[in-house]
Amino acid sequence: MYRKRSYRNLFGNELVMFNICVGETDLMIGCDSDLSSAALRYVRRARSDINRHIDIYPEFKTSLAPLKVSGGYPDIVNNMILAGISAKTGPMAAVAGAVAEYTGKKLLEHSKQVFVENGGDIFFASDKDRIIGIYAGKSVLSNKIAVKIRCDMFPLGICTSSGTVGHSYSMGNADSITVFSKNTALADAVATAAGNIVQSHEDIKKALGFAMGIEGILGVVTIIGDKLGAMGDIELASPAEQG
Repeated sequence: MYRKRSYRNLFGNELVMFNICVGETDLMIGCDSDLSSAALRYVRRARSDINRHIDIYPEFKTSLAPLKVSGGYPDIVNNMILAGISAKTGPMAAVAGAVAEYTGKKLLEHSKQVFVENGGDIFFASDKDRIIGIYAGKSVLSNKIAVKIRCDMFPLGICTSSGTVGHSYSMGNADSITVFSKNTALADAVATAAGNIVQSHEDIKKALGFAMGIEGILGVVTIIGDKLGAMGDIELASPAEQG
């Protein structure tokens, strides 16, 4: 959604920003104070639950199809599986959003405002309206479109998939498809699934309809080339209003 590590421009000195890196997980986090030690514990706990599950059930990591939940699984694992069931994807399509949400919700016990970004997938809790700009790679619309998020919508998951930007796996050609949901893992999985649909601008309407047909999705914005589509409880805005 943003150029990597440009978030300081969004918050100025309002939040204390810090990085947490554990294995493949690279988070940019903003809180009311420096909670890096607590955040590190939460990230390690989330990764431990996921990695232990993969050790027992290797298909959790490799499956591109939905799996079944179990009462004996860790909460973050079941959250990923349920997101995959809704989006018709494998559970790992939700991993970045799930880790961001797990960490963010834990940090909310210590901070009124929390921003956690994990590879373009965001858990965000704020006490005021925000303007969020959308980065769409080489599209002419990149950094020219933003979304206004009302204070009453927080905490919120904001997840982006792209077939042209970054290293995440996508079978589509969208420059960006951004999904909004109270469930960040769900937003992540749906962004992946909807992004797979967009092969050309003619698929925008189909992708929007797919995403908005899933319970729990609040809105979606997709950009491919010079074409944009948006649907749901979202308000487009100018990046000049960002802050």
